[in-house]
Amino acid sequence: MSKRIITISREFGAGGHTVGKKVAEELGILFYDQEIIDHAVAETGFSPDFVREAGEYASTTHSFLFNLLLSHSVTAVPGGELSNYDKIYIAQTKTIQDLAEKSPCVIVGRCADYILRERDDVLSVFLHASDEYRQQRILEQYGEIEGKTIGERLEEKDKKRMLYYKHYTDRDWGDVKNYHLTINTAVIPLDMAVRWIVDAVR
Repeated sequence: MSKRIITISREFGAGGHTVGKKVAEELGILFYDQEIIDHAVAETGFSPDFVREAGEYASTTHSFLFNLLLSHSVTAVPGGELSNYDKIYIAQTKTIQDLAEKSPCVIVGRCADYILRERDDVLSVFLHASDEYRQQRILEQYGEIEGKTIGERLEEKDKKRMLYYKHYTDRDWGDVKNYHLTINTAVIPLDMAVRWIVDAVR
């Protein structure tokens, strides 16, 4: 394989988990999604529910994260104080970097495309689709929940992912310039999307 690592960024309901898992199976490589949450839980001591939510939501307070990543040292930020969200992001960043070093794999979400942007063995993919397609798929995959319409859930999830990505990367989530390959899964069936990604990797 010319590309060892595949990162899958996705709009809610566009099929990112499904496509990523099938790509990993096709290539015979490891697949990481929930596992990154497990690593962050072990690293930070926060609850799985909090880590899962924080993995798609950035606090609105000022973050010292970029200085930290540049200096590689918490103590290098005088008087700096990390939010719990920053602690989780740093733990997930370390996990993603470690996983990419260990073996070929597919990684879903969590700014992996940005975290691994300096590597030349990464293929970054973004999946998107029409609201109508995603609402139907969300309904089929997850069902209804009390108190929120499918459209409201879709809008909330996408907004959180957009803010999270912008907060920690200073880039626009979904901007085609940030990815090697973007696929509209409302037009391209998921199995074909899998084939395109596998072919691009090889």
